[in-house]
Amino acid sequence: MIRVPILMYHSVSDNPNDETRPHAVRPSDLAEQLAYLSESGFTPLTLGDLVASLNKNNGRSMPDKPVVVTFDDGYADFHSHALPLLERYNFPATVFLTSGWVSDAGKDAAGRPLDAMLSWGQAREAAQTGIEVGGHSHSHPQLDQLRTEDLRQELRRNKGLLEEKIGAPVATMAYPYGYSSARVRREVRKAGYFAACAVSNTIAADRHDMLAIPRLTVGKGTTINMFKRAVEGTAVPLIYMRERILTKGYAVVRRTRYGLQRVRGNV
Repeated sequence: MIRVPILMYHSVSDNPNDETRPHAVRPSDLAEQLAYLSESGFTPLTLGDLVASLNKNNGRSMPDKPVVVTFDDGYADFHSHALPLLERYNFPATVFLTSGWVSDAGKDAAGRPLDAMLSWGQAREAAQTGIEVGGHSHSHPQLDQLRTEDLRQELRRNKGLLEEKIGAPVATMAYPYGYSSARVRREVRKAGYFAACAVSNTIAADRHDMLAIPRLTVGKGTTINMFKRAVEGTAVPLIYMRERILTKGYAVVRRTRYGLQRVRGNV
């Protein structure tokens, strides 16, 4: 069985605001984490490269110790703090971009950005250095709570804008908040994505649904010892016990909420 740690980052900052602080990492911590991966023989892949390597029909081989580094939302500090570190360690990465949050979104602006965000020019620049740009919805809603037509608009507007502004195909995405459902995944496939990330805080494996690929959260409280154990696949359930319990409990709440909305005719 192929097992791959897929790391989920958000903001990279020494001075995050109150809303991004729980999931922010300091640039010095990111540097230490990338150094460990590099020195320990991990081979970094974008999410698209990983999925292509899992497709045994295309002739691409899987490296011995693959790892995928992802960043959600598209904060401006990705360009100022994360990108230089990725370039220093020669690490590709995947950035999942919320198109309505882009700083110069203009008439396409939607939702409420949590902090300063990337511009389209910065996103294009990152893509030109080998960063994969993936989708993250247009306005960052809870996709599994939307009416189907609104869900389709969120997915397709996001994908269309990214491809138009970046000038490259977009084939991977991540669910805002990590939430999806069978209905959401069907629409993701119909929108033209071949892979999508959830959270789950589990090591990804080739047995997983490519439209619900699990990731490992890296945040403010992730010590280097926790990080090493997580990427090496030791004690992952223990490290992420609290997050897993909360995720499972909230999944029940979300299914119940959506079921009540259907009964009431709201979706």
